[in-house]
This record gives sequence, C-alpha cells and structure tokens, in this order.
Amino acid sequence: MPQIHSIELTAVVLRLLTAAAAGGIIGYGRSKRNRAAGLRTYMLISMASALTMLMGSYDYEMLMTGWSDAVAAVGMKYDGARYASSVISGIGFLAAGTIIASEHQRIDGLTTAIGLFASTTMGLAAGAGLYPLVALILAALYFGIDTLYPVEKRFKRAARNFTVYVEFNAIEDLSTVTEHFRERNATVFEVDIEHSKHSGDTWPGAVIAVRLPQENASHTDMMTSIAELPCVRLVKELMF
Repeated sequence: MPQIHSIELTAVVLRLLTAAAAGGIIGYGRSKRNRAAGLRTYMLISMASALTMLMGSYDYEMLMTGWSDAVAAVGMKYDGARYASSVISGIGFLAAGTIIASEHQRIDGLTTAIGLFASTTMGLAAGAGLYPLVALILAALYFGIDTLYPVEKRFKRAARNFTVYVEFNAIEDLSTVTEHFRERNATVFEVDIEHSKHSGDTWPGAVIAVRLPQENASHTDMMTSIAELPCVRLVKELMF
C-alpha cells in the first residue's frame, strides 16, 4: 500500500503561510482605501490557490511514485495543470463580480479584479514552492497597486483632458456652462445629459469631457470657476 501522506507537513505549512502573508500584504493596502476586497479576501484567495496547487502536487507525487505501477497498468494519464487552470477559471467569475458600472458612466472595480487575479497566481506560485517568484509578484503588485496610485492621480490631475459632472438648476443652463468653458479657451468635445435625484427632487446634470488650454491646465481653477456660476448646483471631477 503506498504511503498516503508523503508531502512533508513543514513544506505545506510554509507554502500556505507564504501565500497568506503575501496576499495579506496586498489586501492590507486595499483595506486602507476602503475597497470591497480587502485583507481577508486577498489572504484567503492566495492561500486557497496555494492549497489547490499543493493538492495537484500531491496527486502527481502519488501517481508517479507509490501508485506508478497501477497507473502504468491502466494506462492512466495525469495532467497536473488542471488544478491551476480550474483556479484561474474560478477567479474569473469572482473578479468579474467586483466590476460594476457606477454613476456618471464610471466603471469601478477593474483594479480590484486584476489584483484578485494576480493574487491567485501568486498563491499558485507559493503552493508550488517558487518563493523567489512569489517575492517578485508581491513586489510588482505592491508597486503597481499601492506605490503608483498617488502617481497616477497626480498625472491625471495634471493632464489637459479631464471630465466633470455638472448639475444645474434647469436644462437650459447647460449652454451657460459649456459657453463658460469656451470663454476660458477650453474645448468641449463630449456632453452627456443625465438627471439625478436628491431628496425626492430631480435635477438635470451633464457629464462633460473637456480639454483645457495649454496656458492654464489647472483642473482646480476650472472647477472653481464653474462652481461660482449662479446656475450650478454641483460640480465634481470624474476620475476614471
């Protein structure tokens, strides 16, 4: 009878802890930004992926060693990659559920979905005992998700193209708002009209895509000037 528990407990524990710690580091950064998927989600996904890879390794070891004669006798073929492929397929459904269409034509959850997918691959690497690869993925994820976040925001705020949502008293005020942009040498190249409800009242609004003039590309100055118009009830920049 072949030995059933042939994988060393120490190696199993080390791989699971590595996966949990790596996923937890990424999840902690997401929790600080109040994202839906946080510390526990990333930690559990990474650890579960590592466990799945360990199960695949266990099957391979048993079939290639203790049960090799039986495998040869029946002509059985084994594909160890099926465990990892099942995890990748499963995380696709979970990640897709984090992507939602929010107000004013915005799509939220893309970074969360990609982060969950990447954490899954990190967990698979940990389950396979590829510790240098885990460290590399962890560093790349932390740099891309946490370190680059403020850099991306500064870049978007410094760009000449920006999108604002403006809410006004009446639909006729839209022309006043767009004309104000043009008076400040900005180019309006897309306007989508919306209606928002506040305390039971419905107010017209618009998502306006604007290109600021090169000599004055300050988002704050432009939004302040729009907010000072008597007909404007609300103005906010949309960060896609």
